[in-house]
Amino acid sequence: MIRRTFLALTVAASFLSAPAFAAEMDIVDTAIGAGNFTTLAAALTAAGLVETLKGAGPFTVFAPTDAAFAALPAGTVEDLLKPENKDKLIALLTYHVLAGKVMSTDLSEGLKAKTVNGAEVTITLDGGAKVNGVVISTADIAASNGVIHVIDAVIMPPM
Repeated sequence: MIRRTFLALTVAASFLSAPAFAAEMDIVDTAIGAGNFTTLAAALTAAGLVETLKGAGPFTVFAPTDAAFAALPAGTVEDLLKPENKDKLIALLTYHVLAGKVMSTDLSEGLKAKTVNGAEVTITLDGGAKVNGVVISTADIAASNGVIHVIDAVIMPPM
């Protein structure tokens, strides 16, 4: 009985401490630790943005999953990762970042938010939270320097 109680308390303690641990990691490490943002991590590295997003922030990142990048037309990611396309890659990635920490409770219908890219994104709430019409599938993943909202597609900045 004591052994089962101790085991149950150990499991409960480790489960309850997991969110606190995640909040101690920065946005980049939190995304890498999730395991489904390898393309995003590679793109941030190629664009030279890793250190920026490891900085003090706070930042809000609309993070496309690996599946979101895979849904782009064939060759798009490979083309963006070429050194000669670094400026395009930076423009794309910074379009997914807001300065400041914006939680899902801060979102409102029709909200326009200026991205680090300089262009605006539009938030809608009808049928669930979306950024530029793309579903926010998981919101409010805490990081030490901001928050991540997982999105189901890559949002393209205006040309």
